[in-house]
Amino acid sequence: MCSQESWTSYADDRDRAREVFAAPGVVAVVATASRHIIGFAYFQTDRAIQAHLSLLVVEQTFRRLGVAKGIISYAFPLLGATRVDLITDTAETFYRSLSHKAESGFRLYPPRTSTNDM
Repeated sequence: MCSQESWTSYADDRDRAREVFAAPGVVAVVATASRHIIGFAYFQTDRAIQAHLSLLVVEQTFRRLGVAKGIISYAFPLLGATRVDLITDTAETFYRSLSHKAESGFRLYPPRTSTNDM
């Protein structure tokens, strides 16, 4: 599913992705239908106050059927947090349909190391 979304960070290095999903403080939730994975999400949490939704994807044919909302609802008690923050560039309408408070955010990247990175 990550490949279909052009999210190469996870699809190109499965060992690294496996390491990410098994890291301390990570909660991964998988949705299935007839033993087939139709969606998944991964969160990072301090298990007290703060959690972050880092990745959520649903197979194209199962979108708009409540799968993503179900994944998030299922995850909340597992996270032990009072809130989940996230950044989206493709699903703003979906997240606005959930109980939320919109806030400004930034995605930070490490400093560029050479002029080739520009």
